[in-house]
Amino acid sequence: MDPRPPFPGRLAVAAWCLFDWASNAWPTVITSFVFAAYITREVAPTPEIGTAWWGAGTAAAGITIALFSPLFGAIADRSGRKKPWVGVFTLLTVAISLALWSVEPRTDHLLRATVLTALGSAAFEFSQVFYNAMLSDVAPPRMLGRVSGWAWALGYAGGLMCLTTSLALFVLPDPPLLSLDAAAAEPVRATSIVVALWFALFALPFFLLTPDNPPTGLSLRAAARAGARQLVQSLRDLLPRYRTIARYLLARMIYTDGLNTLFAFGGIYAAGTFGMGFREILLFGIALNIAAGLGALLFAWVDDWLGPKPTIVISLVSLIVFGVVALLVETKTGLYIAGCALGIFIGPAQAASRSLMARLAPEEVKTEMFGLYALSGKMTAFIGPAIVGWVSLAAGSQRAGMATILVFFLVGLLLLLPVPAPKGGGDEAAR
Repeated sequence: MDPRPPFPGRLAVAAWCLFDWASNAWPTVITSFVFAAYITREVAPTPEIGTAWWGAGTAAAGITIALFSPLFGAIADRSGRKKPWVGVFTLLTVAISLALWSVEPRTDHLLRATVLTALGSAAFEFSQVFYNAMLSDVAPPRMLGRVSGWAWALGYAGGLMCLTTSLALFVLPDPPLLSLDAAAAEPVRATSIVVALWFALFALPFFLLTPDNPPTGLSLRAAARAGARQLVQSLRDLLPRYRTIARYLLARMIYTDGLNTLFAFGGIYAAGTFGMGFREILLFGIALNIAAGLGALLFAWVDDWLGPKPTIVISLVSLIVFGVVALLVETKTGLYIAGCALGIFIGPAQAASRSLMARLAPEEVKTEMFGLYALSGKMTAFIGPAIVGWVSLAAGSQRAGMATILVFFLVGLLLLLPVPAPKGGGDEAAR
């Protein structure tokens, strides 16, 4: 008998999906396009040094996430509730986003910028561990792919709207609104305030309308002890008991490293190699978000129809093909076309990865397994950004550095192909 309560109604599902709309402001504006380019072009002394520093900060955030997310997930499974964890890390992300306003276009602010963005990225990813684990609580098995895809599509739409708002309010007006000082990059820095307000405002329906599991009655200390013990046991059991999950997490570890590195360096590549200014980067980001949102929306039905694994395979093959095109083009127009083609398949790869994990993870360790899921996306997170940064610096070419991302997609695809992935979820699928 399924121990879970009945699935909530449409309003609760919509509120859960809206959290993606709210939270995607951080990776879109801060770590992918505006602030990534601002720090590497305006704060760092050279784009190559900025790329190396950005890679180091991204790697540090990835290591932090890899070390702590499985433990936090195990503790949440023992305590029962997930929303308080989402709330704490959401508040941290919002606070750090506000603090980014203080990063001025000065080389002595490079360390501050790197530390703040690394801490904010870690807080954002921790919030996603508990949010993702709630997918199977709000969506029935036959709709896991669609609900995950709808949420990803809303996330990209939220990123699009946040970018558009930043563009309209602060970047495009000349002279800038509110008497902001363009020489001090205040219009660009103000986008971090937009992100903070956006995240805080649109996350409210999730906290008000999406139900949470009841508490188990364990104190935080008792839940931490029980969670740590359970995590140790699960790690011991991962290969003998959860072989399919272990194989899947290994494949995801590799191709997600490629995806995360692509996000971290997409705006940097557009700025450094093609000379795009901040306005052009915002428009490029808008085009990518439209393509990615459409891809996530269209492939949501493919996920429930063919299954999440075929959806991921199709996406990875397409990312490799269009990634090669993006590296070969010489014009901004060519980059726009290749980038939008890439975007169509980024969303399905992410949404189907989440729904596959939701189908595979046993209910009693659901959040813990999503902690391992986060670990699989961050365990090698330092490798991708570090390699891109080192190769870019050594070769004096961002193109050469970005080419290494395709290797991660290819290796992840080859590791995923032999993974058995039935459409059903639960313990049977996990073995």
